[in-house]
This record gives sequence, C-alpha cells and structure tokens, in this order.
Amino acid sequence: MRILGIDPGLRITGYGVIDAGPGAVRIVEAGVVRPAGTDLASRVASLYDGLAEVIAAHAPRVMSVEQLYAHYDHPRTAILMGHARGVVLLAAAKADIPVAHYASTRVKRTVTGHGHATKEQMQRAVQREFALAAKPEPPDVADALAIALTHWYASKSKA
Repeated sequence: MRILGIDPGLRITGYGVIDAGPGAVRIVEAGVVRPAGTDLASRVASLYDGLAEVIAAHAPRVMSVEQLYAHYDHPRTAILMGHARGVVLLAAAKADIPVAHYASTRVKRTVTGHGHATKEQMQRAVQREFALAAKPEPPDVADALAIALTHWYASKSKA
C-alpha cells in the first residue's frame, strides 16, 4: 500500500510517501512543499500545484492528514492551517484519493508512545522507525512520515 502522509501548513507543508507491505515499511520520498507568493491566494495555489506534483509522481493509494486543531491562545494558527488543509483535501479529491484524518495526539502516541511528544521526540522516533542515519529535517517531514505511519498501523489493526 502506498501512503502519502501530509503535515499541512501555509509556510511549509511536509509530505512523506511510504510503501507498506506485509511486515515492512519503507520511505519512497519525503520532503516539503514551500508555497510561494505574498498573498493568501497565491500561496494556496502554489501549495496545490506542489501537492499535485507529488501525487502525480507517486500515485498514492491513500492520503493521511493531520486533523485540524485549535488552541485558544492561537486561533489565527488554526484558521491558516484550515486553509492549507483545505488545499490538501482538494488535491486528494481531484486525484480521487481517499483521505484518512488523524489527531496530532494520536499520531504522537502511535509513533512515540506519548500523545504530547515534542518535535525532537517525533523526529527521533521516525529516525528509529525507518532506520535513518539522521533525523528527518525539517520537523514537518518527520510529522508527515509519522502521519503516514499512523495510517499504516491503523489499517493493520482493522484487518
């Protein structure tokens, strides 16, 4: 199963493409899309184009995305993330790819064992899980890979 994990953002959107089979998971590609432009419209258009390229290049069977969350101290962050998340969902719909949604606490708990893990803990856990020589940089890449991995584990438990 080819899974595309997405950590949405308007400045940096992390993505991780993994192939998961019986007993083995491997990274196909991981990186970031950095939307260009100074206004919101050009940034979301740029994000869509970047995601469409990743989807076309890797033909994932499913996409897994972090759910939207809001912290009462930072409502603007949630609004901006909502824009990015909408673009991600549009890219999936246009490519006819089903989408699974996971809360950040579930992703962290699945990968590290702790639902409130730090960025550093997530990077180290992903590094260990995929036997990487170095931790994935930037942290958005590790988060995207963790989101894809969470979907893999969730789909295995349903089987």
